[in-house]
Amino acid sequence: MHSETRRRFLKTSAGAAFAATLAGTVGETLTGATPSPAALPIKKGILLSMLPASLSYGERLALAHEIGFEVLQAPTEPDQGKAEELKKAADAAQIRIDSVMNMDHWKYPLSSSDPAVVEKSLAGMRTSLHNAKLWGSDVVLLVPAVLDPQTSYRDAWTRSQREIRKLLPLAEELKVVIAIEEVWNRFLLSPLEMAKYIDEFQSPWVKAWFDVGNVLLYGYPQDWIRTLDKRIVKVHLKDFKRNKDSYAWVNLGDGDVDWAAVREAFAAIHYTGSATVELEAGDEAYLRDVSRRVDRLLLNRS
Repeated sequence: MHSETRRRFLKTSAGAAFAATLAGTVGETLTGATPSPAALPIKKGILLSMLPASLSYGERLALAHEIGFEVLQAPTEPDQGKAEELKKAADAAQIRIDSVMNMDHWKYPLSSSDPAVVEKSLAGMRTSLHNAKLWGSDVVLLVPAVLDPQTSYRDAWTRSQREIRKLLPLAEELKVVIAIEEVWNRFLLSPLEMAKYIDEFQSPWVKAWFDVGNVLLYGYPQDWIRTLDKRIVKVHLKDFKRNKDSYAWVNLGDGDVDWAAVREAFAAIHYTGSATVELEAGDEAYLRDVSRRVDRLLLNRS
């Protein structure tokens, strides 16, 4: 492009861009409207345990899909027959089981000084990882340690990391991420600490599972999200209400979570994974209300 032509082009383009911006600004001023945030590209999930237990797997998953949930988190299933039945039900309902909630990490923590307890925990994780492979899931949730009067913080850190490293070859073979969750276990009490814990593995098969409600007693979810950033592979949604003399888990939007700040934080880190509701079980009307709350509070969907 010749220099004179290029100058005319730039002048024309700049003028057109300015005019478009001015028109938009004037239009917003005249109408009183402000741009609404875009809908987040996050998949809406639900726990299997939230669905009515009186229904079959097929009926439960069909209900979840019909209500608008896109993915499911299922607990560890050691019974191979039941695991295959759940897989068939998910395929029929066209809802993906995208994660597994490991079930033995509280009763048999990896931070225990008892080798028998640790081995039970490792066995439970191996089952969870194989469940994930069968179901087509890409993540298993793990609570890495549980502190008690007999377990120091340092021991919980070193013991749990040592045992998790034993699982990494299987995780890599099955292509399933081990996601560390922050819970009320007196461990990993800040986002900087959790980031360091995960980074020390130097493995793409260890990431963070972030729970929005769990950090409200000692932090701010939006701060954790921005600090953990790309380490976050999956998310739990719940809300928490602090009263003068008590506190309680409540429905989404009824607690102290600043959902606008949480939504902005997820947008800032360009999170595109799933966000799974972790609340009490309930009937269809309750579940429909929960689904609408996720749309309104987090996903910005109408």
